[in-house]
Amino acid sequence: MVIEPLLNSTVPHGLLKSVDGSDFLLDSLKGRPFVLYFYPKDNTSGCTTQACDLRDNLAAFTEQGIAVFGVSKDNAASHKRFSDKYTLNFPLLIDESGVLCDAFGVWKQKSMYGKVYFGIERSTFYVDDSFTIRHIWRKVKIPNHWNDVLKIINLL
Repeated sequence: MVIEPLLNSTVPHGLLKSVDGSDFLLDSLKGRPFVLYFYPKDNTSGCTTQACDLRDNLAAFTEQGIAVFGVSKDNAASHKRFSDKYTLNFPLLIDESGVLCDAFGVWKQKSMYGKVYFGIERSTFYVDDSFTIRHIWRKVKIPNHWNDVLKIINLL
């Protein structure tokens, strides 16, 4: 049974890989607010729209000192192609093993056209500078998502 992180809980620890193959430890972000968003797959229509919307609105986050990271189970080569193709201006992190997806409770049973499978549930987490999850968006709907995230962050 997967235990999902709760609002106002500490971020689960996790070691990921960055596109260049180097290790990326979530703990390295302590002391800095960040947004971690999980998405199903590189180069799919919804994930592309979500990434490009973020690319186009990233300045609103960075002006507030908020880092943003995208996470999926795709490999480094896929992330690099996706990032290069759409000139993404934020890091994509690799969770091929699914350890972080499990820790954040985003690896879910899904169904489409009667087919049942497991995949990433599109989710976003805002973490403050004390490494505490301050807001969680589950089953994210893409239109206006990044504006909604900024509105909530500004209210916190």
